[in-house]
Amino acid sequence: MSNISRYDPFSLDGVPDLFQGLFRPLRAAGVETQAASVRVDVTEDEAGYTVKAEMPGVEKKDIDVKIEGNLVSIAAKVERGGELKEGERVVRRERYSGSVSRAFTLAAEIDDEKASVQYKDGVLTLTLPKRAAGARKRLEIN
Repeated sequence: MSNISRYDPFSLDGVPDLFQGLFRPLRAAGVETQAASVRVDVTEDEAGYTVKAEMPGVEKKDIDVKIEGNLVSIAAKVERGGELKEGERVVRRERYSGSVSRAFTLAAEIDDEKASVQYKDGVLTLTLPKRAAGARKRLEIN
């Protein structure tokens, strides 16, 4: 014998099943693929900001950092070796190849002349001193 239940057309019970795969990584031929992104940690003190960005496997020459006012842009070209020996075939490829970028704004403007960048062990470290607040000029009303 089966249970009888009342149907409610306005119920939201089935909605999670409807969007189950919408926000998950794409699946292609049984392999989950996900676009690479630059993950950053930003810390602040009185003097400025320190940004640490994870960029494993990227060569130093392929990284581009730009600072414009309080906007910081980090971009990189990621290339993975695709050489196969004779008789080899790719069974599974999950490592990302292509370009990645990340841009974000900070609360204070950056003194780009004093900024420094270091890349070691797959971590890009930016030291971004804050620009000294200049004296405000008061305009006389004629």
